Amino acid sequence: MLPPVTQSPQTAARRQSAEPPSERLRDLARAHGVATSFDGWKGGRSEASAATLTAVLGALGVDASSEDAVSASLEEAADAAWRATLPPVVVVTDAGGGSVVVHVRDGEPAAVGVVLDDGTERALAMTDEWVQPRDVDGERVGRAHFAVPAGLPLGYHELRATTGSRGALTTSLLVVTPARLELPAALGESGQRWGFMAQLYSVRSQRSWGIGDLGDLAELLQISGGRMGADFLLVNPLQAAEPVGHMSPSPYLPSSRRFVNPLYVRVEDVIEVAYLPLEQRAAIEAHASALRELNTDAQSLDRDTVWRGKLAALELVHAVPRSAVRQAAFDAYRAREGSGLADFALWCALVEHFGAGTPWPEHAGDPRDPQTQALRELLAPRVDLWEWLQWVADDQLAAAQSAADVAGMALGVIHDLAVGVHPSGADAWALRDVLASGVSVGAPPDDFNQQGQDWSQPPWHPRRLADARYQPFRDLVRTILRHAGGLRVDHVIGLFRLWWVPAGGGPAEGAYVSYDHDAMIGILALEAHLAGAVLIGEDLGVVEPWVREYLTGRGVLGT
Repeated sequence: MLPPVTQSPQTAARRQSAEPPSERLRDLARAHGVATSFDGWKGGRSEASAATLTAVLGALGVDASSEDAVSASLEEAADAAWRATLPPVVVVTDAGGGSVVVHVRDGEPAAVGVVLDDGTERALAMTDEWVQPRDVDGERVGRAHFAVPAGLPLGYHELRATTGSRGALTTSLLVVTPARLELPAALGESGQRWGFMAQLYSVRSQRSWGIGDLGDLAELLQISGGRMGADFLLVNPLQAAEPVGHMSPSPYLPSSRRFVNPLYVRVEDVIEVAYLPLEQRAAIEAHASALRELNTDAQSLDRDTVWRGKLAALELVHAVPRSAVRQAAFDAYRAREGSGLADFALWCALVEHFGAGTPWPEHAGDPRDPQTQALRELLAPRVDLWEWLQWVADDQLAAAQSAADVAGMALGVIHDLAVGVHPSGADAWALRDVLASGVSVGAPPDDFNQQGQDWSQPPWHPRRLADARYQPFRDLVRTILRHAGGLRVDHVIGLFRLWWVPAGGGPAEGAYVSYDHDAMIGILALEAHLAGAVLIGEDLGVVEPWVREYLTGRGVLGT
């Protein structure tokens, strides 16, 4: 007698995961910017399953676990915008202006003005747009529109709304971005320039410690610009990797997208090396000699060995007392970078403290936990070291871009911005409030990879990023562009939409989540304008034609 046919739990889960969503679940997904279908690589539309939509909505903080939950979440989505007097951020262009939506108790007065970054105040006029009031949380709420005029200065300004009979004050951020990012004047009328592309880690000189460094970058710029007439040098992402243990070989899976991998620091170019005692200078030279031997291996790069030697040498240099001028420069750098630098340095110190690959205590997973703050005090010397390493790297990046200027290059360094960060890295830890959990970024099946891709990187949470006034995004772009003539944005479509893969599912079982591309591209263009830099969007692969047209219209170059 044959045994009865049974269905394994895995088979049942697969069948359940393939169930189509209800129409109300589709409505809820669309209300939160989650696509319910996408163009398949074989042609036709591919539909997202109910399980996928439920998981992706859950990562957005939206309960879709039952039909009752879906109904409640739909009502919540309809009311959410009406609860805020002002949106957290309003992004407009200098040429087109825009509109500000204000919510106030129905029948009560409202006035809106803007305080420009120079302190100038301007009142905004209400427009004649009537919207039916809405009952929200037992109150009748009205909506008014105020016009943001064209021609406001580019930059970050403050919106102020005074509402109600008592004149309650609410503020938010107004970002005025260039309608089109113009090419720097140094490129001339034609705008046609040529340059090189290099993986900096692999371009080594006789002075390299086994890895191409920022000193090599400066020399490459001098050679390519001064001797050969090139106007730019595009380099791989130089962003931070693991501080100890095995260093990821991929520059596209960084620990932080804002800060630099100190692996690229040239030790001898740090000013304090000249003031080391003879014995310690000899120790540094011993490290240098040993690691320069690695330059002869043309087939491989030993990042881990190089970093261990460099870190030991840099620790000796860090201990040298700095002059008053140098200390003031270091203090100014720390003040400018603020809590972002402090948290990054603390994360590096915690990785050292607990050991690479070792599980952390639960409290250490939260940067704001009191016990984590106590560790900040305990590990203060190491935190100071990691902050200092970033300052040194920033100083050498400035020197490299200065070398490009002296060589007559129109742009100099063009940096590369990775799509995301390592799921266990510094940004995932410090920016947990604006990153989505339970999902990772990837790509749906296509003719390049018919099973889809999961890149393991946590995505920005669209709503939380907006609630934070895009400050984390602004910080990382501004930091990267500080010493650069341009920025290449890998997978630029990710500023429009990202493929979210729920944890435990395959990369084909994902869905696209949309972002406010006007805000993301606008802020990117504003920071590039302020830095006098060009933007290049890597637009290979599945990119809708309208996206390329939009980027072209905003002055973002293509690949």
